[in-house]
Parts: sequence; C-alpha cells; structure tokens
Amino acid sequence: MPIDIKICGLKTGEALDAALGGGASHVGFIFFPKSPRNLTPAQAGALRPIALGRAKAVAVTVDAGDDVLDSIVAAMAPDMLQLHGKESPERVADVKARYGLPVMKALAVGERGDLEKLTPFLGIADRFLLDAKPPKDSVLPGGNGVSFDWTILTGLDPRIDYMLSGGLTAANVGEALRLARPRGIDVSSGVESSPGVKNVPLIRDFFAAARSVQKP
Repeated sequence: MPIDIKICGLKTGEALDAALGGGASHVGFIFFPKSPRNLTPAQAGALRPIALGRAKAVAVTVDAGDDVLDSIVAAMAPDMLQLHGKESPERVADVKARYGLPVMKALAVGERGDLEKLTPFLGIADRFLLDAKPPKDSVLPGGNGVSFDWTILTGLDPRIDYMLSGGLTAANVGEALRLARPRGIDVSSGVESSPGVKNVPLIRDFFAAARSVQKP
C-alpha cells in the first residue's frame, strides 16, 4: 500500500511541480511569519491551482486566529488545515466546525510519554502529524531538521492515523518507514539546499528513497 507523502513549505512553482511530479499526496503551504517558508494567502492562492486535482493542498498555521484563517481559506481554498501550534482540542473542534475542513493536528514528540498528548484529540482531529520537539533556541515549531527516536512509535495504536515528520531525508526515510510504519510522511527541510529553498534533485531523491520501502 503506497504511503502518503507530503512536501511542506513550498513557495515556488518549480518546487511544487517537482513535488507533484514525484507523486506527492499532499503539498503544504506555511503561514507563519517567523518561518523562512512563510507565504501570504495571495501567494499561496496563486500556487494552489497547480495542485488542484493532483494533491491535497494543506494550509499550515501556528495558533492562528479566525481572521487569519478566514483570509487563508478565502484566498487558497485548502483541502485541509494543519494546526501546528498549541491549539487545544476545543480549538481544533471549533476550526473544523467553522470551515468544514478536515484538520491535521501537529504534536511534538521527544519521548514515549509524549504520545499521551494524542488522547484528548482522538475523535476530533482527522489526522495527526507527529513531529520532533524543536531545539530550545528555535522559534519554529517544525521544519528544524531534527528527528526523534522512531522506535517509540512501535507501540502506538495502529488505528491512529498519523504522518511522521522531523529530520527526514532521502538517507533516513527508509529506516523511519520500517521502524514507525506510519501511513504518511512529511518533509520540509530535508529537501532544501538552505532554509526555505527547496531543491528539486533532493525532492526527487526523497521520493525515490521513500517509494523503495512499501508499507507491509
């Protein structure tokens, strides 16, 4: 069964074309001013038609208010919202009800005990993104190029639908898939030549490495 692959932090048509050409199931656009991958709603709206009917467009936000989400949804009509901040289960439910869109909730993981964070969101979030905890000096909740011990995911309830993120590259994605067996993976910095600058050959290499390992 093919896994879902999300290329996140896209900013250019060239990078988006590479992601879609590789067979991305999801493409992510980030709306967070502190990120080198930040886009305006208008910029994302200009790119979004390229992915229409080819991959799910995901709008990634961090503790965004309704006014910000309103502008994003109006400008780009995303297929899914990804909440990558400290949003509560109640906030996730409110966002789902307001926009009628599926929500992927990102949670930071560093040790097995962190998996307990999923429990309050079960039945509310449509999907999870399990990302590595950011370094203490980082202002970014994700896209830091760091990973975590994937073996702690082996005991996770297989019914929980999640994407694995954090420090994935063409060199380690095969091991990550074999150990964690997620239904999807998410990569951003691992396919960049510098922060926020996607590298087309690295995107292609990532797809080749990921596709070489099929989920049992």
